[in-house]
Amino acid sequence: MQRLIPELWCDNAGAAEPMPVRHDWTQAQVRALFDLPFPELMYRAQTVHRQNFDAVAVQISTLLSIKTGGCPEDCAYCPQSARYETGVRAEKLMSRDTVLAQARCAKSAGASRFCMGAAWREPKDRDLDAVCGMVEDVKALGLETCVTLGMLTAAQARRLKASGLDYYNHNLDTSPEFYGEIITTRTYRDRLATLDHVRAAGIHVCCGGIVGMGETREDRIGMIATLASLPAHPESVPINMLVRVAGTPLADQPKLEPLEFVRTVAAARITMPRSMVRLSAGREDMSEETQALCFLAGANSIFYGPKLLTTPNPGPDRDRELMDRLGLRPMEPI
Repeated sequence: MQRLIPELWCDNAGAAEPMPVRHDWTQAQVRALFDLPFPELMYRAQTVHRQNFDAVAVQISTLLSIKTGGCPEDCAYCPQSARYETGVRAEKLMSRDTVLAQARCAKSAGASRFCMGAAWREPKDRDLDAVCGMVEDVKALGLETCVTLGMLTAAQARRLKASGLDYYNHNLDTSPEFYGEIITTRTYRDRLATLDHVRAAGIHVCCGGIVGMGETREDRIGMIATLASLPAHPESVPINMLVRVAGTPLADQPKLEPLEFVRTVAAARITMPRSMVRLSAGREDMSEETQALCFLAGANSIFYGPKLLTTPNPGPDRDRELMDRLGLRPMEPI
């Protein structure tokens, strides 16, 4: 097992040097990471993290739902799907002024990135024009910008780039093998095609997945191996814990064992050493000890604020208190 995992490089004095970034991770190699004794896995993840990032800096993002509910897709985890009775009402796209006011609040609270999400299968061109205006407004505040709007054409990606967009979020969600158990209204290939359009337009990619949806460890391994084998690693890799929402098909899904979630974060850090690894959805149900272990495993980004699109998130005061006790500080904008 151990031989499957590349050792840390060392200089002549024995000090660890950064490992080269690889894009050829196999499932067997990622599986070997997951199978490491927990102390060894954490040591390797923390070593890689320190080679590439400030160990105590955490990038703070704020996420706003600019168009909520009414999505025609059937993602089994999503309360915004029109197919499920979850109490989430379909709403119109927010106005530019409302979004700008929210972005100002996020900046004053310490966020360096402002993310906007719309519950669409794909945006119509007229909607994209409105979103591009929002991107321009938020960018003018000095914040990094990110949007998630569903599938994009190549022309739409170029339009977003021209507006100044920094990041586009489009998650793979899970392994290729388990994907069909969660979503049937778009294919894995559709997701990869959108990522190709985003990358070709010169926009940074934010792409990760969700764990705790009933997948096996092998599916978690497959998801990490797929992400780590992309021609360019996502600049941001959100690792989400399933938020179980009444009315969705996954509402009664058993909770994932917390240390398995930490292992997933650590594997993402080791295989994608220069990516921001975001401890994303599900933190409301995580203990502070689990979150602390995730930071030790290489997570260096969180969403800040009481709500993620439609699901709860720890309040800013709780996050500030935890970060203070751990000696962590907000990362400056890149």
